[in-house]
Amino acid sequence: MAHEPIELADALSTFDQLWSPRILTQVNDYDVRIAKVAGEHVWHAHDDTDEFFLVLDGELTIALREPSGERSVVLPKGAVFVVPRGTEHKPSSKDGASLLLFEPTGTLSVGDRHEEVPGHVDATTGHALGDR
Repeated sequence: MAHEPIELADALSTFDQLWSPRILTQVNDYDVRIAKVAGEHVWHAHDDTDEFFLVLDGELTIALREPSGERSVVLPKGAVFVVPRGTEHKPSSKDGASLLLFEPTGTLSVGDRHEEVPGHVDATTGHALGDR
């Protein structure tokens, strides 16, 4: 990957697909991914890694199934949240959002365990930024 500055707005303008992350760059063994989301993702869990979310635009809700029960966190623009490894979670956004994610390279967007993946969710380890 080229080591040049990347404007987030420009990068986000290169694709329209929802729930289909693009790899912006890499840091050590981690992908820095961007995604556009709207509606609901699927309940899923990453068994071996935490998942970092930064809301660039819009608002994201993450439902969590924790030992103490289910709860939801609401992330407005500019908010950061980390889903701990092994925690079942389901991101959603009523009105749409743009996200920045940190995940180990090769991490599947629907995790290691997930419910049936609907057609509007892309089960991917991330697409190159220029991919349409």
